[in-house]
Amino acid sequence: MNLLLFVGGLAALLGGAEMLVRGASRLAAATGLSPLVIGLTVVAFGTSAPELAVGIGAARSGATDLAVGNIVGSNITNVLLILGLSAAIAPLTVSRQLIRLDVPVMILCSVAVMLLTLDGRLSRIEGAALFAACLGYLGLLLWLALRGDDDAAGQDVATAKVSRGLAGRAIDLALIAAGLALLVAGAGWLVEAATSVAEALGVSELVIGLTVVAVGTSLPEIATALLAVLRGEREMAVGNVVGSNVLNLLLVLALTAVVSAQGLPVGDAVVRFDLPVMTAVALACLPIFYTGHCIRRWEGAVFLAYYGAYLAYLLLDAAGHDALPAYSAVMMRFVVPLTALTLGMLVLRSLHYRRARARNLQGDER
Repeated sequence: MNLLLFVGGLAALLGGAEMLVRGASRLAAATGLSPLVIGLTVVAFGTSAPELAVGIGAARSGATDLAVGNIVGSNITNVLLILGLSAAIAPLTVSRQLIRLDVPVMILCSVAVMLLTLDGRLSRIEGAALFAACLGYLGLLLWLALRGDDDAAGQDVATAKVSRGLAGRAIDLALIAAGLALLVAGAGWLVEAATSVAEALGVSELVIGLTVVAVGTSLPEIATALLAVLRGEREMAVGNVVGSNVLNLLLVLALTAVVSAQGLPVGDAVVRFDLPVMTAVALACLPIFYTGHCIRRWEGAVFLAYYGAYLAYLLLDAAGHDALPAYSAVMMRFVVPLTALTLGMLVLRSLHYRRARARNLQGDER
C-alpha cells in the first residue's frame, strides 16, 4: 500500500508540475506579468498548499512538533535542496527584485519568527500579525507588477503581453488549478507513505517533520522548480522558492498558530538549532544571489553539501550518537566560518568589479 501511494504521489507531482508551470508561463505572457511575479505569487502559493494542509491538520490533532518541523524543515529544504539541485542542472538567473525586495523580506520574516518564538510559543495574536504582513507583501508585489517594476531582467518595463483571449486565459487558469490539485494530492500521498515508514522505525515526531514531511511537502516546489529550469523559466524557479519560503512563514505558520487553541508551541530544540539554521540559510542567499545575479553550479553544490550536513546532524542527534559533539564542533568552528569567509570574499570581489566597470564606463563617456 505504501509503495502504491509513493508511486501514485510521484506521478501526480510530475503531472501537476507540468500543468502548473505551463499554465503559469502562459498566464504571465497573457497578463504582462513577469514569470518572476507569477512564481512569487500564484506558483508559490500553490506549492505552499501542502505545508498549509499538513500544518493545520497537525496542529488540530495536537501534533505541534510535526507542524513546526514541517514548516521550518521545508524552508531549509527549499533553499539548500531545491535551489541546489536546480543550479546543478543549469545556472539560475536572479532578478534585481529578488535581491532588493524578496530575499530581504525572506530574511526579515525568518529573523522575526526566530525572535517571536524565543519564549517557546507563537501566540494567536502573533500569528495574526504575521498573516497581516503576508497580505501587505502580496499587495506590494501586485502593485509593483502593475507599475512594471517586476521585470526579471531588471529593466523598468513590463513583460510584453501575448494576446490569448478569454478562452485562452480560462485554459491557463484551469491548467494552474488542475496542477495545484495534483501537486497537493501527490504530496499528501507521498507524505502518508513516508511517514508510515518513519513511524515504524521509531523516529521522533519533530525529526519526521524536519525531514520526511518537510521533503514530502516540498516535493511540489522540487518538481515545479526542476521543470521550470528544464523549460527555460529559470527566474520562475528561484521566485517560486523565495516566495514559498515567505508564504510558509507569513501564511502557513501564521494560520497554523491562529487555528491552535493556545497558540503554537515551539520546542526548545527548534528554537536553539533549527530556526537559527533556517535564518542562516536565508541570510546566505543574499551574497550568493548578489554576486553575478545568478546561482552558479558550484554554489548549488555548496547548498547540496550543507543540506547533507544538516540531515547528518539530525540523524546523529536522533540516534544519540557519540560522534555528535565532534561533528557539531567541526561544523561550527571550521566549515561555517570558512563558508562565511568565502561568501564575504565573493561579495567584495563583486563590488570591486562593479566599481571598476563603472569607472571604465565613465572614462569611455569622457
